[in-house]
This record gives sequence, C-alpha cells and structure tokens, in this order.
Amino acid sequence: MNSSVPETKPTVEPEVSKALDSAAEDAEMPLPSDPKTVFLGGLFLLAVLAASFVAREVILPVVLAFILKLLLQPVMRLLSRLRVPRVLASLLMILALFGIIAGLGSALSGPAANWAKRLPEGLPRLQERVKVISGPLDSLKGMLAHARGMVGAGDEGHPAQPAQPASAGTADIQSAILSGVQTFTSEFLTTFLVLFFLLNSGDTFLRRLVEVMPRFKDKRQVIDISQQVESDVSSYLVTITVMNAAVGVATGLAMWALGLPDAALWGAVAFLLNYVPILGPLVGVVTFLGVGMLSLDPLWKAFMPMILYGAIHVIEGETITPMLLARRFTLNPVLVIISLLFWDWMWGVPGAILAVPMLAITKIVCDRIRPLAAFGHFLEGEKHGISP
Repeated sequence: MNSSVPETKPTVEPEVSKALDSAAEDAEMPLPSDPKTVFLGGLFLLAVLAASFVAREVILPVVLAFILKLLLQPVMRLLSRLRVPRVLASLLMILALFGIIAGLGSALSGPAANWAKRLPEGLPRLQERVKVISGPLDSLKGMLAHARGMVGAGDEGHPAQPAQPASAGTADIQSAILSGVQTFTSEFLTTFLVLFFLLNSGDTFLRRLVEVMPRFKDKRQVIDISQQVESDVSSYLVTITVMNAAVGVATGLAMWALGLPDAALWGAVAFLLNYVPILGPLVGVVTFLGVGMLSLDPLWKAFMPMILYGAIHVIEGETITPMLLARRFTLNPVLVIISLLFWDWMWGVPGAILAVPMLAITKIVCDRIRPLAAFGHFLEGEKHGISP
C-alpha cells in the first residue's frame, strides 16, 4: 500500500522572499567562478591595504585632497561659468578653505586651552557628582587588589619598577603633543598642495583615461562612473556639511541657553563630530555629559547638554539627512560601522571621516562594472533604511 507523503516547502522570511523576488526581476549579477581570479583579486586588495597602511603619510593627503575636490567642484564649476581663470579659481578656493580653518582654529584655540587647564581641577568635582557609580567601581577595584594579593607570590621574582617622576610624564605628554602637531601640519600642507593641483588640472585625468580606453563602450562607462561619483559624492558631502553646520549652530545656541561657557566651542565640536557617523555622536554624548557635570548646577541641569545634543542629533541624523540622501544611495549600516572602525585603525580620525565617502565611491564603481556588480549590490542598504 502506497502512502502519499505531503510535500513540505521550506519557510522563507518575508524580507528574504522580497529580496528573492527583487533579484529575479533584476539582471543577472555574474559571480567570479575562476578560483585564480578570486585569489588574485584578494591578493591585490591586501596589497593595496598594506600599502595604504605603510605609506599613510603620502596616501592619506592624496585621498583627502580628492574628497575635498569633490566637495569644492560645484563652486569651481560656478567660477568657470563666470569665466574666472582656473588657476585663479583654484587659488581662491585654497585661500578660502585655509582662511576658514585658520580662523576657526584661532578663534577656538583660546577656549579649548582654558578647558584643558580646567579639566585636572574639575576631576574631583566630576568624581563627586558621579558617586552613584563610584561605589561599584571601588568594589571592583578592591576585588582586583584582593586577587592580585592572592597571586602576589608569583610576582616575587619581578620587583616593582621605581615610580617615574612627574616631570618625566609631563615631558612625555609634551613630546607626544609636539609630534602630533608636526604630523598634522605636514599632512595639512601636503593636502592643500595636492588639492591645488587637482583643482587646477580640472578634467585632465578623466580625458586621458577616456583616450586610453580601447572601445567606445569603455569610454562611455568611464565617463558615466566619473559623473556619477562626482554627482553623488559631491551631493553627499555638501549635504552633510550644511547639515553639520546646522547641528553646530543649534548645539551652540542650546549650550548658550543653558549658560554653558564657550558655547561657540561646543557648537564647533558638534559640527566636527558629526562628520564621523555613529562613532562621532557617541563621543559627543560622553563629551557633553562630562562638560555638563563640570560646569552646571543643579545635578538635573548637568544632564541637559547631553540630552539636548542627543535630541538635535536624532532630529538631524535619523530624520532630515536620511530623507535628503535616500534618493542618492544607501549603504549597509553594518558595513558602514565596520568601515569606520577599520579606517580609524588604519589612518586615525581622518580615516574615520573618509570611511563613508570611500565606501560610497566603491559602491558606485562596483555598480557600473559588471564583474563587480554583485559586490556593489552587497554594499547596498535597504531602500527605507538609513543613508550614510
């Protein structure tokens, strides 16, 4: 006797089903099937990343200059339509950018130095105001001391090192600050030098690349990729710069309304931190919490700088900016945070700032080169999700 067994279908999540339906409607995305191609591509990628890490002092200013060129390109096109010579327009852009940075640095260096001096004196006050968590921390410290005492016999052969004098620690801090300033100055000047020649060269590199392409189809593809990168990334940079300026102004006004000293400084801090998605606002929340604890009374008011900064960021970062950028492109938020962490490790704070633009450029290029289309699709986020 034959018994019929009902056919069972595997259950599929609705989101996965929608993705399958969408993929069926799209053109086929070829995946590399030759192991040699995958292997050589992986080696090439590792070589590029290794070179980027080793030659940071050279590659970082060049990449930063290229991103700044995309930011300034709309103004350069406007000056070109006004028949301003390209050399003069490039020089004006460099002088304007240098003047803005130097002016902000000069105006904010005094308040920043004052807060740096106040910080050591305010640490006891900060510790007093966070005694809610000081109890558990003291208990943890006692447990660690007890555990260290239990295993102290194993440390008899390793006598304690003599304490370093305070002057030695101060000298190390001053040396580190001096080294950081020298590195920043060198990279700053290199970036501006490269940026001037990039602005002055115009579309020279694009024309040369189009000329060496063997087929007309390849020439069109190069032009399409270049125009899309310039349009999307330039729009992204201009949009986030305007929105970051709005966040800085709103934060400065909020800190002024709370009576926090040097409100302009905290507006500038909010403006700069907003260039680093996810990580920047997190640092901002901690910063404004500490500033409020050090400066404002009573205790409930000390939390207000953090609360107002967080509210401003939520309104801008979760509502306005995604609405403005969603039509351009979206990126996978998981890959965005991985990119931020990776480039912060590679290049420090400048790398974290450049992470999203570089990821966006990578996606645009991959979307328009057929063998890399699958990788570009992998970088894409949900259409209703958060834009970078």
